[in-house]
Amino acid sequence: MPPAKPAKPSNLVVMRHKVANYSKWLPAYEGHDSVRRAYGIHNYILGRDLDDSNMVTVSMIMDDAAKAKEFAALPNLKDAMKKGGVTGTPTMQYLDVQMLDTTAQVGPMRLRVTHKVKDWDTWKKAFDSHKQARVDAGLSDRVIAYDVDDHSIVTIVMAVSDLAKAKAFSTSKDLKDKMAEGGVIGAPTIVWYHIVKKY
Repeated sequence: MPPAKPAKPSNLVVMRHKVANYSKWLPAYEGHDSVRRAYGIHNYILGRDLDDSNMVTVSMIMDDAAKAKEFAALPNLKDAMKKGGVTGTPTMQYLDVQMLDTTAQVGPMRLRVTHKVKDWDTWKKAFDSHKQARVDAGLSDRVIAYDVDDHSIVTIVMAVSDLAKAKAFSTSKDLKDKMAEGGVIGAPTIVWYHIVKKY
């Protein structure tokens, strides 16, 4: 009997925004949980940027992307965000997660990269072939995903064990060449952050 195929990881909705005060924002965020759950959205991970601790990344498990988008459009979500001290307009990503690794014991520092690619399969082949270079730079793959509506928009989350090495790698010619081989279009969006809470 062939081994059972591993279950597909849960999909994620990732919201990113600035807050006036994290300690005041957190109770407002958690106080809105019943509304999120009614739309099939579940608390997962909170992160704060390394260079601006009031920039918050909220990663939530979503049961259904259409319902998650309905939630994002709710008028009372804007009210709840305002009450929590959210400043500016949040960005939202709806991710179809292709790989999620929670097995390794790693620290809380993360690097998230989002970029557009010409073709998912071509990019994935180039990305996979470069794994050892990431390992040597103190990076371990945690999440690989694409946008639920556009497979050419790719997001990778990596655990960071050596910030200096990882930052040097992120601007290296080696990485630039590999991204070109993988068909990356334009400059990536890069976020360095700490996980501050897991649910």
